[in-house]
Amino acid sequence: MNIIWRLSALLPVVLLSLFASEAFGQKINAQYQLPIKQSSSPIQVDGVMDEQGWADADVATDFYMILPMDTSFSQVRTDVRMTYDDQNLYILVINFHAVPGPYYVESLRRDFSFGKNDNFLLFMDPFDDQTNGFSFGANAAGAQWDGIMYEGGKVDLSWDNKWVSKVQNYDDKWIWEASIPFKSIRYKKGITEWGINFSRLDLKTTEKSSWAPVPRQFPSASLAYTGSLMWDQAPPEAGANISVIPYAMGGSVNDFENNADPRYQNRVGVDAKIAVSSSLNLDLTVNPDFSQVEVDRQLTNLDRFELFFPERRQFFLENGDLFANFGYENIRPFFSRRIGLDAPIQFGARLSGKINKDWRIGAMNMQTGAVEETGLPSQNFSVVSLQRRVAQRSNIGVIFINKTAFDAASTTEPVQANYSDFNRNLGLEYNLATSNNLWTGKVMMLKSFSPGSQGDGMVHAANLRYSSGSLTAEWRHEYVSPEYTAEVGFVPRVGYYRVNPNLAYLFFPKSKRILRHGPVANTSLYYNMDLNQTDNITRIGYTTRFRTQADLTIFGEYNRILLQAPFDPTNFSGNTLDAFTDHNWYNFGAEYISKPQSLFTYAASTQYGGYYANGNRYNFMGEVGYRFQPYVGLSLSANYNNILLPEPWARTSFWLVGPRADITFTNTIFLTAFVQYNEQINNVNLNTRFQWRFKPASDIFLVFTDNYLPAPFYVKNRSVALKFTYWWTM
Repeated sequence: MNIIWRLSALLPVVLLSLFASEAFGQKINAQYQLPIKQSSSPIQVDGVMDEQGWADADVATDFYMILPMDTSFSQVRTDVRMTYDDQNLYILVINFHAVPGPYYVESLRRDFSFGKNDNFLLFMDPFDDQTNGFSFGANAAGAQWDGIMYEGGKVDLSWDNKWVSKVQNYDDKWIWEASIPFKSIRYKKGITEWGINFSRLDLKTTEKSSWAPVPRQFPSASLAYTGSLMWDQAPPEAGANISVIPYAMGGSVNDFENNADPRYQNRVGVDAKIAVSSSLNLDLTVNPDFSQVEVDRQLTNLDRFELFFPERRQFFLENGDLFANFGYENIRPFFSRRIGLDAPIQFGARLSGKINKDWRIGAMNMQTGAVEETGLPSQNFSVVSLQRRVAQRSNIGVIFINKTAFDAASTTEPVQANYSDFNRNLGLEYNLATSNNLWTGKVMMLKSFSPGSQGDGMVHAANLRYSSGSLTAEWRHEYVSPEYTAEVGFVPRVGYYRVNPNLAYLFFPKSKRILRHGPVANTSLYYNMDLNQTDNITRIGYTTRFRTQADLTIFGEYNRILLQAPFDPTNFSGNTLDAFTDHNWYNFGAEYISKPQSLFTYAASTQYGGYYANGNRYNFMGEVGYRFQPYVGLSLSANYNNILLPEPWARTSFWLVGPRADITFTNTIFLTAFVQYNEQINNVNLNTRFQWRFKPASDIFLVFTDNYLPAPFYVKNRSVALKFTYWWTM
């Protein structure tokens, strides 16, 4: 144990040493430059290269292969041209076919799955800071992709903005043309060099390539490896940039289970986006409504702690990393889903973006109303986040979060809701990312403040990751004190120390069938405040990726759990194991994902082994899909658990089954319908969602949601919502 804590204490020193070595690093692909000049003719976005402006534009070609190997030029030719006028940035891409045959796509649905579609993507870093940016693209059938980039290479596809594109298909190629308004992106006035890269995935040859070379261990989105877009003059100023997005919504909610009268919902509200500068945006909302957001996918829950579900509401998404990415996946001081899910949001404001090349800011204030039924008072949520770039790609960030309840004393009894007068969090973190992305890491500290709190509500955590072509190694440790509280965060577990090393090694054989293979090992050790071990979850596996893009993993796992509180191992029966009972077991399993090129696809995983109380558990998860490309995708997912325990549990088994249909009539008209039968919570959920994007970023939604009791089969509640939104740019 002493060795472990000494390593933990040394980690911040190592991070700072790496920072010092990278402080004066140069951009890796600085020699890859694409000149861009103002168009010599008007551009019509139709997927046809017949304007003089395109004939005069410079061409980015001779892409480099990333996969299967990263040591040669791509065999699939791609030509990229870019130009601009006073209002828009334009891109035209000719994606040549290397071998004959049809393209592969899932559907016309926006923000498609990257690995399951022939596609072209643009990664754009307007500040050339190799950390934040924007991504746009399309698949070979014309479905659009757009997202906001953060942490040097991650893309949040929930971000949605106003732009247009068109795809034309030919026997030997497909052409994508797009117009991106300067008002839809953020950039600093006067900067004439932007970071940029282009990515192409061709499933017929299973080849992924990029214009500026990217090592195969990194995603093609990695901003550390962008080339440069060289402007002939400073990009045009976006000018007055104010967008008003009103909505009108009508609907009803029927609670049949409690024999309640129908509740009719007729609401109007408005969002506004105001460009404080070309790189700083102010979002305002009054009486927001999120009825069109797709319901969460249900999960079988056999965990002792709360499950995480991602934020889907558009208002919280732009520059969301400033707020949501502080900390780790299970130590998040701020989690926006805590706002507005149990109380109506009345209004809110959100300022986010770049102050200059080195400074980013995020500030948010949201006000919710009181809920008489539960006695929850009105509450105010405030967050301020500030981030300063240091060295080439690293940064230091601070965050302050405050939740305050108003008029709590006047709430009538009995009060069903749990709340406190206030809860505050203050955090500091340093994020390391070397110029070549080989070393990444983080050191963070958090302090919480609550009324009547005793002791130190503290968090300290750090990690360091090394990722080369073959070797990936990571050390991570965490400390969360028992008194730490983050009521606006996601911290499902407190009062522990954790050590979490990971190791993986990949071989790249000269084989026509196998792309890479190698062992992976992960261990997660938890200790209580007396440094006695409470959890040991160790997994050793072997992964293989085939050249067809299919994946196979086999693994073995050891679990040792010393329960710290009573726990029902089925999360189903209501019977619990006693606190401080010790449980350990082994289990084994395998996972397989089929190649994405087939119209019929499938994935399956299974595991068998021990469980709590010397029991046994068998689990099977699978998904099958068939697509009538590009218009219809059908899928069926299933999760089955069979648990054998001593009395009073005996044998417990339950299913989670979810058929789904995605129909994309065009790339602007979508219909999604899915059913979720969850035997663990005895519920059937039906969700049907129709969307017509009649203009860029303007929609009509019709959403039906039903919940049923499986047996006897009857509806518990039903809701219907019709919503109209219009994006009006002033």
